[in-house]
Amino acid sequence: MIDLTLPNQRTIEKTIKSLFDQFFPATHSFTDSEIECNRIILQKQVGEILSGLTDNHEELTLQFFNHHEEIKNVLLEDAGFILESDPAATRLIEVIAVYPGFFAIFCYRLAHFLTQCQVPLLPRMITEYAHRVTGIDIHPLAKIGIPFSIDHGTGIVIGETAIIGNYVKLYQGVTLGALSVDKSKASKKRHPTIEDNVILYAGCTILGGETVVGRNSIIGGNVWLTESIAPFSVVYHKSEITVRNQNDFQEPLNFII
Repeated sequence: MIDLTLPNQRTIEKTIKSLFDQFFPATHSFTDSEIECNRIILQKQVGEILSGLTDNHEELTLQFFNHHEEIKNVLLEDAGFILESDPAATRLIEVIAVYPGFFAIFCYRLAHFLTQCQVPLLPRMITEYAHRVTGIDIHPLAKIGIPFSIDHGTGIVIGETAIIGNYVKLYQGVTLGALSVDKSKASKKRHPTIEDNVILYAGCTILGGETVVGRNSIIGGNVWLTESIAPFSVVYHKSEITVRNQNDFQEPLNFII
C-alpha cells in the first residue's frame, strides 16, 4: 500500500458538487456536449484524488464511473420517496435541487460505494462535508436500504454499524447511536437496526447494537429507546401539558433568561 496522501478538502468539496451536477444535469440545464466534457474532467479529478489513497486508483476510477447509472437510479428512488412522503414537495426536481436531506443521502450513497471498494479516508471526508453543510451526520459504513427519506434532517446522526431497511423515513433530530463509546467495542455492532417501512419522528433517540425496531413501526417524537420492539408497534412519549387561566394561577414561576 502506498503512503496515504490526504486529499485537499476544498478539492473534495468542488468534486462532490461537480459529481452532483453530473448525476443530475437538469439542475443546471447542461447540454449533452457539456455533460460529456464534464464527465471527462471529473474522471480525471477523481483519479487524481484516488491516486493518493490507493494503488489501483485507475481501476477504481473506472469502476466508480461504470456504476454511475446504477447509483443514480438508486438516488432517483430516494428522491421519489421523499417527494411521495412530503406534502410540501411539489416536483422531483425540487427535491433533487434544494432538499438538504437528499444531498446528504447523495453524499452517503457515493461514500458507501467507495467504502465497499476499500477506499480509505475519502468516504469519511465526503460524509463530513455533507454533515457540515446539512447538519446530517451519516457514517459511510452504515447500511441503508432503498428508498430512504430524510425530511428537514438537521441534527440527524446515523452511526457506523446502523442498519436501516427499505422505505424508512427519518425526521429532524433522530439519533441512531451506541449505548457507550468504549473504544474496545469498535469492532462490534454498536448501533440499532431499523427494519422496513419504519417512521422515526423528530427528536427520537434509539441506541444499542442489539436494539431492533420491527418493520412497519412508528417511533414518536422525543422517544428514548434502548430495547427492541416488535413489528407494527407504535412507541410514543406523552408529556402532560396544563392550561390554566393566569388570573387564577398562584404557583410561582421562576424564569431565568
